[in-house]
Amino acid sequence: MARKGVSLSVGRGEKLPVAKGAGLTAKGRARYNSATGSKLKAPAPTPKTAADKGRKASFCARMGGVVAKSKNAERAKASMRRWNCS
Repeated sequence: MARKGVSLSVGRGEKLPVAKGAGLTAKGRARYNSATGSKLKAPAPTPKTAADKGRKASFCARMGGVVAKSKNAERAKASMRRWNCS
């Protein structure tokens, strides 16, 4: 049985548009967390703790791979800019 993903929308205010950084809003994180039992956190573009530094490094590495392997990675590139990935 295939698992169905959570449908999040820019129009409903659950995702930011590409022009504004292309990430999930607080409303989008809340909906995703309630639907999947996950514990997504807010972005950490300027890390304050060691754990945030690790999250940022992990995110930047993961999204770097998405950008490198995708033909059209507009949302990934925008989110990398929002997280201040180099």
